[in-house]
Amino acid sequence: MNFANKTIVITGASAGIGRTLAISLAQQDANLVLAARNQEALEQTVAVCTKHPGKVIAVPTDVTQPEACQQLIKKAIAAFGQIDVLINNAGIGMLTRFDEVTDLSIFEQVMRVNYLGAVYCTYYALPYLKASRGLLVAISSICGKTAVPTRTGYVASKHAMQGFFDTLRIELRGTGVNVLVVSPGFVATDIRQRALGKDGTPLGKSPRDESQGNMSVEECVRQIIWAMERRKREHIMTLKGKVISWAKLIMPGFVDRLAAATVRTTTFTQK
Repeated sequence: MNFANKTIVITGASAGIGRTLAISLAQQDANLVLAARNQEALEQTVAVCTKHPGKVIAVPTDVTQPEACQQLIKKAIAAFGQIDVLINNAGIGMLTRFDEVTDLSIFEQVMRVNYLGAVYCTYYALPYLKASRGLLVAISSICGKTAVPTRTGYVASKHAMQGFFDTLRIELRGTGVNVLVVSPGFVATDIRQRALGKDGTPLGKSPRDESQGNMSVEECVRQIIWAMERRKREHIMTLKGKVISWAKLIMPGFVDRLAAATVRTTTFTQK
């Protein structure tokens, strides 16, 4: 798949993976529709992207609101007349043990951003993706494949995302629309610093050493684009992630112990 002159909608485009994706696709002359809640940060992404030949528009969007997602797609069509790729990237994290949670609304918030936001955007974009025989991309996580302690809400949202897009892929057979689910591991973004703690407020710092063992955002985006170009159905980024997916079938207890041990190596005390 060549992205020159293709219209690509990216949610969560103001920071991290979404921002780097936008810049990389702008360098390939794509026309971009960039969405995020933070308008100032979104405009900063647009400013970088406009240095390249493709056209770029910013649409401040809260993906937890169906009407906002509908308006995002309407503005994309008004600007470019078509949608070739939708990248559902908007996401929020959660980091706390379930038995320490003091605000249950965290679970609804995480589910609305990570899962329902993707459902809403996909719903309104799908007729146009069918017309262009386009590509649906879901930026999930290895947490969509296996359990990770202290991330109950996040893991649940990514499992929901995985199940939704796997099912939709089957429903869309014969339409020309491909569905790609991408599952990164730890990537060097600020998602863990922004993750919600036990009382529903952002942690402000990560429970792990972010200088160790993280994939760079640039490498993550390179792999996403590689998978998009080939219209793959799924891309698990790390060897560990690929092994875990198989190990769960034959050694589920071992995978549980491995996940528990990984979390025990990190420490964090929320004030």
